[in-house]
Amino acid sequence: MIHKIEIMNPTITEKTQITFDRKDVSNETLLQLYSAMLKPRMIEEKMLILLRQGRISKWFSGIGQEAISIGVTSVLNKEEYILPMHRNLGVFTTREIPLYRLFSQWQGKANGFTKGRDRSFHFGTQEFNIVGMISHLGPQFGLADGIALGNLLKDNKQVCAVFTGDGGTSEGDIHEALNVASVWGLPVLFCIENNGYGLSTPVSEQFNCEHLADRGKGYGMESHIIDGNNILEVYTKVQSLVEDMRVNPRPVLLEFKTFRMRGHEEASGTKYVPKDLIDAWAIKDPIENFKQFLENEGILNDTINDGLRTQFKQEINDNLALAFDEPNIEVDLSTELNDVFQEFNYEHVEKNNETENIRLVDAISKGLYQSMEKHEDLVVMGQDIAEYGGVFKITDGFVEAFGKDRVRNTPICESAIIAAAYGLSVSGIKSVMEMQFADFVSSGFNPIVNLLAKSYYRWGQNADVVVRMPCGAGVGAGPFHSQTNEAWFTTVPGLKVVYPAFPADAKGLLATSIEDPNPVMFFEHKAIYRSVYQDVPTDYYTIPLGKASLLKEGTDISIITFGAGVHWALETLEKNPTISADLIDLRTLAPLDKEAIFASVNKTGKAIILQEDNEFGSFGSDLSALIMENCFEALDGPVKRVSSIETPIPFLPTLEKQYLAKDRFEDELKNLLAY
Repeated sequence: MIHKIEIMNPTITEKTQITFDRKDVSNETLLQLYSAMLKPRMIEEKMLILLRQGRISKWFSGIGQEAISIGVTSVLNKEEYILPMHRNLGVFTTREIPLYRLFSQWQGKANGFTKGRDRSFHFGTQEFNIVGMISHLGPQFGLADGIALGNLLKDNKQVCAVFTGDGGTSEGDIHEALNVASVWGLPVLFCIENNGYGLSTPVSEQFNCEHLADRGKGYGMESHIIDGNNILEVYTKVQSLVEDMRVNPRPVLLEFKTFRMRGHEEASGTKYVPKDLIDAWAIKDPIENFKQFLENEGILNDTINDGLRTQFKQEINDNLALAFDEPNIEVDLSTELNDVFQEFNYEHVEKNNETENIRLVDAISKGLYQSMEKHEDLVVMGQDIAEYGGVFKITDGFVEAFGKDRVRNTPICESAIIAAAYGLSVSGIKSVMEMQFADFVSSGFNPIVNLLAKSYYRWGQNADVVVRMPCGAGVGAGPFHSQTNEAWFTTVPGLKVVYPAFPADAKGLLATSIEDPNPVMFFEHKAIYRSVYQDVPTDYYTIPLGKASLLKEGTDISIITFGAGVHWALETLEKNPTISADLIDLRTLAPLDKEAIFASVNKTGKAIILQEDNEFGSFGSDLSALIMENCFEALDGPVKRVSSIETPIPFLPTLEKQYLAKDRFEDELKNLLAY
């Protein structure tokens, strides 16, 4: 039966109708849908009271948008991932998360999901197959791509659904992710809740197309417009799509037309919204309209409705009491520090005796190949890495060995691929992403520092991702292909940073980085890719992270360096055989082998740090501070940093030579020795 309610359309002045078409939906399901919408509405109404009482600190209201969360979540299987935003309370309640745990989360209590480290809906839970949002919004779509890719690789016939608002669709990450999903045929339900405003900015100032769903055409993607206030239209349309997507995997873009009846968050208010617009949408309240429909159908009456409200009121109050009575989290320094990384039980694999004399680039390629053999679901992704073999040919031949499912060419979209790699990790799959040049990481910075780095600390989800970073100067590549930008990441808790200087180290450290369940930035210096040879064991082996290599031993000075700087220092010492120096190759910058550094400096009394990066704000600056703070009494001179000049990296070879620290190192070393 079709039930019609005449209302005023919020965007035009003509009369229109809301149509509820129950199709073959059972009475039981209709009542379940109403109940599922009523519960989060009553929670929200209680939260608004508590906010006014000062008992909670913040609230993002989804009043008026319940039909979308309930309709989408109700048609997904519980093992299918759903990625909500902060106005999707109905996702959490429909997945039947105990209310006291939600309330504890909002109070920063231990029974929540983030140990007090994040608030509101910024959390995920593998127990309920939910991955919560971050405030940067956009990477959520790329994350969904990764989960959907995992579903394809596992052939489990599952889809995932991801939410964003109309404002979020302006972010570049969203467009990157939509393109990747279309190119790869990923079974993702992209749900846009078009509620008219991104905070206070109306849609007329956000986009210039008639409908956001129109954007699907540009990506070759199926798209639909759905009345987001009509629970039956949401439920039946999404159910039909999801059932087909499980059999015929593909992305689908859905624009739900709806309205936010309260402010972006309660403190912002709604003064910027015209009153007639609010009044018009109030008539379209999804719960009140559906309630009237169910009453007309003889499915709902006052007795049933009052019974539901009494039940939910009691459940809300009981669970609030549990959350409020729960003690506050006790501050413990070791707990905080130990929760930045997932514990990694390193298993040492010894080097075999058979070796081959190969270049750094070959060692990385062979190490990655052997890791692909060892980890049968390991996925590598990057621009031009498949048939072409990558710009440095490190993955040459990988497609023939492992297939295009595991060796994936990507569009030029660093941010979406990093987010997708994180999504693969959520699915339990390891990945290695090749940043074609380390310089390009700036286009993927957000998901690295806000998803990968913070994930385990925030909600206990590891990011099992290695980002390979071909870096460095000395090859005349200019300012966009020559940076060594390790300092961008050593300052971010939650990331491990590896920077080998020799083929044998590179192979073993790469294997360990892939074994490690935490995110690793793996730097590979381009200038030594093909210029440095070494005898490298032929079989798979590992080298522990956080252990420096003492290449030379001496008594007069400690030289501390990494990457190309190791080879510059070796050349200098070969030219000056009378200099008695400890030469430390750090190999990994995070974790850092502080013990090796301090032991050497305490022995020699002098320290010089050689790096390719610019000096100010560099990793070498922090290293210098550590030495000053921990070895001050042993020092016989200032800690010296030798770095590149404070300019971007130039292209012309003579300018590049002047830029680099290499030719200044010998004089600075001798000056410090003579101090």
